[in-house]
Amino acid sequence: MLREVTATRYIEPLREGGSLPGLIEADDLGTYVLKFRGAGQGRKTLVAEVVCGELARRLGLRVPRLVTVALDAVLGLGEPDPEVQELLKGSGGTNLGMDFLSGALGFDPLAFEVSPEEAGRVVWFDALVTNVDRSWRNPNLLRWHGDLWLIDHGATLIWHHNWPGAQTSAARPYDAADHALRSFAPDVRAAAADLAPRVTEDLLAEVTAAVPDAWLTGEPGFDIPDDLRRAYAAPLLARAATVHEHIHGLEETR
Repeated sequence: MLREVTATRYIEPLREGGSLPGLIEADDLGTYVLKFRGAGQGRKTLVAEVVCGELARRLGLRVPRLVTVALDAVLGLGEPDPEVQELLKGSGGTNLGMDFLSGALGFDPLAFEVSPEEAGRVVWFDALVTNVDRSWRNPNLLRWHGDLWLIDHGATLIWHHNWPGAQTSAARPYDAADHALRSFAPDVRAAAADLAPRVTEDLLAEVTAAVPDAWLTGEPGFDIPDDLRRAYAAPLLARAATVHEHIHGLEETR
């Protein structure tokens, strides 16, 4: 499970994100980017953030540390923005936080270099989790202390929006033509050789166990949270072995 902290102060909204995340302080004296369970995208966005973030971390990619955040809705009483106030009031309970990387810069492919090896690992991972939100228009990448960090994985795991078609959705090819790292000649085959064997049943069980039960209960077609955890893991396990063969749009970079 993720470590739990309690929000003690709401600092400000971060308006770069479509879900209007916020910056908070917590009882461990840490500062976190808070993603609300009451946001329009719903709790599935939080599940995707945890599954992808924890999987990426275990595969050696850099992702800000994730925590669950206990939020008391009264923190919204003094917020002047009605939209933010409604988010705070509607998100009492367990939310998702990620370490705030103070001083991090948004990734600019014209200003930063990325090796083909690292680019390949990121592209392979995004193909695995069907990430459609890592384009040059919106990279969702940060440069912090000279390293590349991955953020915002809410728009992934497309199969959890239609469980009856999960296996079909998981078999879809991945279009990397607009990927933020396409110009760095990603070495996807080397990444697959290294990373695919690591995606095992045990690893995915560990990753999905980090998702709080509160975000998994009540899903139609699933009796208990562990059934849903296994449903998240199954397409990832099946996809990992061959996804590198179904990545399109990189041909001109080779």
